[in-house]
Amino acid sequence: MNKLKRIFNKEKNIIIGALHFPPLLGYDDFPGFDTALNNALYDLDSFTKGGADAVIFENNYDLPHKIKVSPSVVASLTYLGEKLKQASKIPLGISVLWNDYETALSIAKILDLQFVRIPVFVDKVKTDYGIIEGEPEAVVSFRKSIGAQEIALFTDIHVKHAELLSDYSIEESAQKAIAAGADALIVTGKWTGDAPEVADLYNLRSRIDEFPILIGSGLNKENIKGLFDYANGAIVSTAVKTGKGKSHSINIKSYTQRIDQAKVRELISALS
Repeated sequence: MNKLKRIFNKEKNIIIGALHFPPLLGYDDFPGFDTALNNALYDLDSFTKGGADAVIFENNYDLPHKIKVSPSVVASLTYLGEKLKQASKIPLGISVLWNDYETALSIAKILDLQFVRIPVFVDKVKTDYGIIEGEPEAVVSFRKSIGAQEIALFTDIHVKHAELLSDYSIEESAQKAIAAGADALIVTGKWTGDAPEVADLYNLRSRIDEFPILIGSGLNKENIKGLFDYANGAIVSTAVKTGKGKSHSINIKSYTQRIDQAKVRELISALS
């Protein structure tokens, strides 16, 4: 049984809600733990009642990001993650931005989470926060060293908000990630709210057979059926938040905008 089946009890039409914490402890705009927790529990409830299969939480609004996060962020994520774990009825995962796989896997192990997202696994990219080169052997080795082999690795290829420095095609990056131990590939557009091209997904699917693909940006009720012809699932957030947003931005919507339960239901209903 592959890890998608074990985690979600299905292998297709998987919806993972992304729960974005506000700026965390140590950032100027940190609103306090009461606000952060209340917002997170509200969004978790909206995703759960809306029909999402899982939730992934992350430090999305810690700007500027750091490739490896500070101790105050580690403590914040652990504290808030534990509260979410206690409240959650669906599987949980974590992503620690920008690419702190050691913190993500450690928190996942401590809190018994099911999966982590790693933005850079096999590629080399330039970001606003520095150049990041994937370390797949180090990721897998660290996971083993803490006894966390059951935690799934969902890894981006050609990740958004980054300039690709390695010369692999997306199909080559996919094959390298699979060979290195990824459990699912995450495919994004160029920025938040930008979906991958269907043609690119078709080409990728034809090269990697039935290996799991997750959409990492831009999924909405209008394009979900077309994208899910080739993808097993998606990570969603912006499209199901309240209010309007601004395009071509790192964060299209603010941390004060909540997940709308009705929008989650509409998104999932669009599959039928």
